[in-house]
Amino acid sequence: MSGLFGVVCRGDCSSSLFLGTDYHSHLGTQYGGLAVYSGDSIKKKIHDISRSQFKSKFFDDIQLMKGNSGIGVISNKYAQPLVFQSQLGSFAICTDGLIENEDELIAELISDGIFFNELSNGSTNATELVARLICQKDSIVEGIAYMFKKIEGSISLLLLNKEGVYAARDRHGHSSLVVGIGEDKCAVASESCSFPNLGLDSVKFLGPGEVVLLKSDSFESLKSNGELNRVCAFLWIYTGFPASSYEGKNVEFVRERCGMAIAEKDDVEADMVAGVPDSGTAHAVGYAMTSGIPYRRPLVKYTPGYGRSYIPPSQEIRDQVAFMKLIPSVDLIRDKRIVLCEDSIVRGTQLRNYTLKKLFDAGAKEVHVRPACPPLLFPCKFNISTRTRDELIARRAIKSLEGRDLEDISEYLDPSSEKYGKMVEWIREDIGATSLRYISVEDMVEAIGLPRNELCLYCWTGRFH
Repeated sequence: MSGLFGVVCRGDCSSSLFLGTDYHSHLGTQYGGLAVYSGDSIKKKIHDISRSQFKSKFFDDIQLMKGNSGIGVISNKYAQPLVFQSQLGSFAICTDGLIENEDELIAELISDGIFFNELSNGSTNATELVARLICQKDSIVEGIAYMFKKIEGSISLLLLNKEGVYAARDRHGHSSLVVGIGEDKCAVASESCSFPNLGLDSVKFLGPGEVVLLKSDSFESLKSNGELNRVCAFLWIYTGFPASSYEGKNVEFVRERCGMAIAEKDDVEADMVAGVPDSGTAHAVGYAMTSGIPYRRPLVKYTPGYGRSYIPPSQEIRDQVAFMKLIPSVDLIRDKRIVLCEDSIVRGTQLRNYTLKKLFDAGAKEVHVRPACPPLLFPCKFNISTRTRDELIARRAIKSLEGRDLEDISEYLDPSSEKYGKMVEWIREDIGATSLRYISVEDMVEAIGLPRNELCLYCWTGRFH
């Protein structure tokens, strides 16, 4: 998972690049990187941001990185952007996504005499692989199209050279890229929330597989989008920043609608509605608006500096972040019945060991958990999030109920089935909630407001097409 930001300005781009990239800090915790085209060369800086915020690491660097165009990235796995000298000229590149056939492609290129020298966490840097594939062709656009055809999975990218900033959205449209234009600049970003404070207006969401070239006051589409568009529904449910929009649908608004949909089919009696901050907050607001139960904040996030507990690569770090960032307000909690809205239940560890434990330890009488998406049953195929079935609490529930891991779990996908009910009850008991009810896929899709066939629902349904 990465956040991408690129900008071309009439004057110096360094301030816009620094601030625009920083607005993507919620999308990664491992590396931050900037590259600026300055004169006839590219200046690059990469820092480890696992123990400090992006802005503190790059504040001094950006004063020395002057130029009219640049790209930035907040990355959860790979050190980037990377700079290359090739038959296509000098360029810097940063990427977002997942290449499932990475090992096969690396072996194929090595057999052709191409070597790799960028390592991240002991493995080949996927951004270098993308660059090597692009360089197999005679132009940037042809190379990107070739890369799209070769990889299995999804890759979106920004590429900086003397011509400007190329932006390419993955061919499935799983992730999002949006172009913004201001009085003296043109930018592209993963998150549209990076635009308003920089004087930019969103003007175009790139289509799947589309490639554009940004200039200082305009952009040109160099490769049209494909027919297949499957944007990740989890962008609205959890990943995206509340002020962002994807495909014209605002994140905060969608989350409120999810909460409303849950409340419309719920009959629990409670004293308050609360959200697990930050991403559960809007879901809880929507639930409270429809149910009439007051919205309150029994759990308060101490500082955004702790980051998102879903993102860090190790369970130990995820657990530490989850424990430290939420502080209970005991006087609000004692003897209260609470509806707790959460964006999702992925592994269940944090909800069980930290969130619910804190509420009950503070004297909560009941805690009714209401996730804003259905049970996650399939690891993501298109980005770095959940990687194995065993990570998913719903899969552990099925394995416990069946005594083995099943390939065909179709009965567990039907909310009206007996097996689905047993799975939900197993999860409820495991996390220690008073009650547990999930939203349906249909209600979640309706809350997002796009046709079902334009959304990737793979992690809930196991189907992409």
